[in-house]
Amino acid sequence: MSRPVAALMISLFLVSFTFSLPGVTSSVLHRSSSSSSSSRNYRRAHSLGSSYDFDPRDGWTTFNATNLPQNSSSTLESRSNKAKTNSGKAKVGVSDVTDVALKALSKFIGVNITWYTGHDLLNPSCWANSKWTPTDESFVCALTLDGWETKPKCFDFLELCNGPQKCVYARVVDSCAGCAAGSKHVDLTKAAFGQLASLDVGILPIQMRIIDKPGKSEWNEDIWGPPI
Repeated sequence: MSRPVAALMISLFLVSFTFSLPGVTSSVLHRSSSSSSSSRNYRRAHSLGSSYDFDPRDGWTTFNATNLPQNSSSTLESRSNKAKTNSGKAKVGVSDVTDVALKALSKFIGVNITWYTGHDLLNPSCWANSKWTPTDESFVCALTLDGWETKPKCFDFLELCNGPQKCVYARVVDSCAGCAAGSKHVDLTKAAFGQLASLDVGILPIQMRIIDKPGKSEWNEDIWGPPI
């Protein structure tokens, strides 16, 4: 058998062998592609368009954002008296809004926002018993524990924007015992805050509204926790 003919037969055998294992090859490739496309934009800031106007009739209101760490589990001390756990400048990328736009529910909410990390991520209070724990890379938040009567509910999704061209989504999963009672306060994970601004930023004027949750095909447990 000539060498070219032998090489051709080997190539045909390999092609045939590959297609005989769809459960191994094609499914693995599909899962990898699907996982990437369903979650990649939710990890990055998105844009509403440079000409977007934050109209209160659309459910927007203005508030301030600071980058102080979250509550201590043992005291309600002022957040300004706590030392930072970490700082740094996150890389902010902006994705196309049409890839990630979720329906606005037009709730009017005026709040302050902070970021939290470390042990404050443990045991998110929205679950009675959950094996899932947020990380600095999650896109979740904690709300004032007491006195904010109209606060978003556990597992609501919030859209937060630093201008119309830099917005993120975050899911409510925890409470903030260190936030002043009655204050309208939202703590973001570092990844979410870092998409809006550097973690070193002190006060940041941004806008917030409640939005619909992502669909089942888009759900990413790593960044939002398990669905309910």
